[in-house]
Amino acid sequence: MKGFKDPGFQDRVAAAARAKAAALEKLKAAPRPDEAELAARAARRLEREAEAEKKRVAAREAREEARRAKDEAAVAAGEALAAAAPPVLTEEERKAARDARYAARKKRKG
Repeated sequence: MKGFKDPGFQDRVAAAARAKAAALEKLKAAPRPDEAELAARAARRLEREAEAEKKRVAAREAREEARRAKDEAAVAAGEALAAAAPPVLTEEERKAARDARYAARKKRKG
């Protein structure tokens, strides 16, 4: 029985050339799509792109609407907070309130 012989460089180059030629022949022999099929593919692609654009626009509008609603809620919360905050007292009003506290404390002590 003969031993296994490794293919040499020339053998590998020849095998690669044969494989390349076979692949090229297979590609040339493949049926080409007709013009109607190509037009239908292009139309489907354009439809998909239009639908995707509609979805992107709708998502963008939804994000903008959510942002506007959030901003409006923040403004409303700020207004509610401002309404709930105690009024700003003038210096005289603060002095009168302090004097009233001192007088009440003095009265309690006796």
